[in-house]
Amino acid sequence: MLPKIPPKIIEHANGGKGRIILQPIAGPDILKDKCRVYVKATLEKGCSMGVHQHKGDGEIYYILSGHGLYTDNDTTYEVKPGDAMFCPNGSRHGLENTGKEDLVFMGLIIYDN
Repeated sequence: MLPKIPPKIIEHANGGKGRIILQPIAGPDILKDKCRVYVKATLEKGCSMGVHQHKGDGEIYYILSGHGLYTDNDTTYEVKPGDAMFCPNGSRHGLENTGKEDLVFMGLIIYDN
C-alpha cells in the first residue's frame, strides 16, 4: 500500500482559471528519476489548467470523468471519459472543464531522458 500524500491546490495553474486540485498517487521515493508527477487531478466547473510547454519531459492525461476542451499546441478539441492525450517534450497543452461536473483525470509526467 502506498502512503497517502496530502492533496495540493493550485490557484490559476499555468495562467488558467480557478483552481486545480492535485492528489499525488506516488512521490519521489517511488518515481525516482523516471517520472516527475503521477496525480489524480480535479478541475471544478469552469476551471482550467492553462496552456503550458513541456521542457525535458512529456505528460499523459487520462480522463476519468467530466467533459472539457483539450488544447494540443494550436488545436483544441473536446475530451470525455476514456480519452487519453500525450504532450511530448517541447509541445504545449492545456485543459479546461466545460462540463457541469468536475473534470477528473490522471496526469503522469515522464522525464525525457
